[in-house]
Amino acid sequence: MTPWTWHGGGITAARRHFGGDDWLDLSTGINPVPWPGVDTLHFDWQALPAPEDLRALEAVAAAYFGVDPQFVCAVPGTEIGLRLIGQSLNGVRTAHVAPSYRTHGEMVAGSIATQASRSDAAEALILANPNNPDGRLVDTERLLAQDRPWLLVDEAFADPDPDCSVAAQVADRSGLIVFRSFGKFFGLAGVRLGFVLARPEILADLRSVLGAWPLSAAALAIGRAAYQDHAWIEQTRIWLWRQAAALDAVLEDCGFSAIGACPLFRLITVDDGHALFERLARRAILTRPFAEQPHWLRLGLPADTAGLERLRDALRG
Repeated sequence: MTPWTWHGGGITAARRHFGGDDWLDLSTGINPVPWPGVDTLHFDWQALPAPEDLRALEAVAAAYFGVDPQFVCAVPGTEIGLRLIGQSLNGVRTAHVAPSYRTHGEMVAGSIATQASRSDAAEALILANPNNPDGRLVDTERLLAQDRPWLLVDEAFADPDPDCSVAAQVADRSGLIVFRSFGKFFGLAGVRLGFVLARPEILADLRSVLGAWPLSAAALAIGRAAYQDHAWIEQTRIWLWRQAAALDAVLEDCGFSAIGACPLFRLITVDDGHALFERLARRAILTRPFAEQPHWLRLGLPADTAGLERLRDALRG
């Protein structure tokens, strides 16, 4: 398995394999225009993060998600939150919707792969909404109609469309656990910040595993400030949908039909996804192929018109 089929963002491996320096990275679903306030923030690297700063971040994030802070636990990246919650469900009959994140199938020992439209006898269901990599979106009413003790919903890509989120329902449904990512929408994956939304008794066990200082001072400060930047959030939601429409137009102009309900990435089906990946990589454009789905290629958003035109030229050539 090559580095670029395992996960997006393998620029270092791509440079080593294909050469070139001026790479256009379309291999992830991360906002290519990050929240701009990072450089204005200052934090004390010598002091341990204060508990009140963690509580302040969780309160701001809770307001953004539409829940009470008692239902929110900050974690050092959603990946860790998923795996820790998964460990607490060991022994529970679990199914994960596939295709989706590889982590979903690894969270709970013995979890079985299922399809979004298929019913099964699992007590717990894990899925992403919107899904990655195909952008599939499940209606919230249909999602909440799942009659299971446990429903785990990964909303890493929900920020561009708040109406698709079930986060506000965690207060009313004991087995609902929602995972939210900071880095994708805000374009700052390196901060390593995410959130688990669930009943307080579930979060109490999670906090005991995370320990006293789960997040860095930088993550606390950046997350708190970014979630309060309401003007940037609203403007970015509008921009992402417009940029996704521009990407769709480029793909259509080059003979491809994009699918997906998430503006942070698009999926196309081609005769040979790996061959198209290689052709684009020879032009220093990194996309995301899939070892298990050789006809798929996922493309993230170019940051600007120049990136869109560069992609168009490469697809035509």
